[in-house]
Amino acid sequence: MYLIREIMYCKPGKVRPMVEKFVGMSKLGEKSGMRGMRVMTDFSAERYWTVVAEMEVPDLGAFEKMMSAPPGSSDDMKKMEEIMKDYHDLVDSGKREIYKIEG
Repeated sequence: MYLIREIMYCKPGKVRPMVEKFVGMSKLGEKSGMRGMRVMTDFSAERYWTVVAEMEVPDLGAFEKMMSAPPGSSDDMKKMEEIMKDYHDLVDSGKREIYKIEG
């Protein structure tokens, strides 16, 4: 099992809209049979205005497949595009961390 962490360093005042995008994306993914994401904001972090979305996948192949061909209908994909539209305007930068869950 692997833990994928999407870490977004938001612009000031843009955390809430980014959280809403991740929560919307998680709900849509769950509808398509994916595991839900855990969405977190910083209480104390490396940088202010940090949003982290975590998800678990059984293996890296499943993650690659999900990223290249997300599950769901074409309507779901349109909804996903709408949810994530202009998210670049909310963030300064971001990164992805991948951890193997050992226990």
